[in-house]
Amino acid sequence: MDIILKNVKKKDFPVLKSLAKSLGFEIVEKEKPYNPEFVKEILEAEKSIKEGRGTKITMEELRELCK
Repeated sequence: MDIILKNVKKKDFPVLKSLAKSLGFEIVEKEKPYNPEFVKEILEAEKSIKEGRGTKITMEELRELCK
């Protein structure tokens, strides 16, 4: 039987891991890594916004773009 725990807080994870180990459960950690290029792009975008290089648009301009 497989059990998947979701929304586990980082502080609780070691406790759950220790309990599972003591009960003899096999622990398989699967992370969904992001594409490194995507992460780099997002971090650069955040940096440029903080430096004031972003573009502000009104809701009306956004609606026009989404047509």
